[in-house]
Amino acid sequence: MKPPPQPSAMDALHEAGIRMAEALQAGPPWLEQFWLFLTSHLDPNSIYTVCFPLARGLDDHVSVMVLWIALVAEWLNVVLKWFLFGERPYWWIHESGLSSREQLPLRQFPASCETGPGSPSGHCMILGAALWPIVTALTNEVSRCTRRRVLRLIPFLVYILLLVAMGLSRIFVLAHFPHQVVTGSLAGMALGWGLQRWPPNFLKYRFFLAAALGLLLSALALHGLATAAGLDLDWSIRRAGARCSDPSWLRPETRPWASLCRVGGSALGLALAARHPLSRRAAEELQGLEPPLGSAALGLLALDVLHKLPKSEDTALWYLNVGARYTLGPVLVCSLLPQLILTLRRLRGTP
Repeated sequence: MKPPPQPSAMDALHEAGIRMAEALQAGPPWLEQFWLFLTSHLDPNSIYTVCFPLARGLDDHVSVMVLWIALVAEWLNVVLKWFLFGERPYWWIHESGLSSREQLPLRQFPASCETGPGSPSGHCMILGAALWPIVTALTNEVSRCTRRRVLRLIPFLVYILLLVAMGLSRIFVLAHFPHQVVTGSLAGMALGWGLQRWPPNFLKYRFFLAAALGLLLSALALHGLATAAGLDLDWSIRRAGARCSDPSWLRPETRPWASLCRVGGSALGLALAARHPLSRRAAEELQGLEPPLGSAALGLLALDVLHKLPKSEDTALWYLNVGARYTLGPVLVCSLLPQLILTLRRLRGTP
């Protein structure tokens, strides 16, 4: 009689992650609601629709850096997921046979059924990268007010705690294993630090236009080359459909091509905003407005309305619709709404 096959190191790592998810799901109900709120409201989409417009309350440059770093991080995350072939806990427990060997008290949630591969975590990677310029700006503001080192470290400590909480929430909903959230967080921090050190010229619209085309075409080329080489990059979509406990939880927003529509649309939107910037006089007048949160709040409201509009059921039109919305977002926040604010203030006669 042959002995049972020994689990590989990766299987052992995955099973350890399942045990951690069990411990988290066994926690108190109030903590469960916190994990669900965090993973649902701080997804990659929120960087484009919430963090980007709110960052204008700090500085225009910071807000554009947030968007630029987010779209680069999301593109890189999609490419890494394609070629790392990471499993997700909610389907791995069935595919590995673990659920048939023992009774697992694990539950799925609407946020569980991500359709892309699992490694690295997009939530952690994109959040960690995009928040880096905000943390840097807040640290600089605190440093101007105090010389106490402990106080100057508060923004960075909050940032680390947020990444840890996000990682735990992703493990809780069975969307990721612990090693996937750790690698995603570290990659996001490194990317945010690196891209902030070498920012693009935000007044050169040709750069963002080339970035939009380059990111989309390179993704198409990589996908085509991988398919020609015999790699199945869409395996995770079929596996998600087979293992998700509720088909309505399979959201098209979690597919890799939806992420690429966000990336290409946002880069094109930055190009259009840079092509038609505010005049120097208007920019100086806008900088003199107090408080600066008015433009940020108006941008947040406009993007919320924009992304709540209904989408087409046709697949091709759905992707086109997503790309158009994310193209319009930077134009609204960076150009149209600031000009609207200035026009209204001039009409009211406010100096």
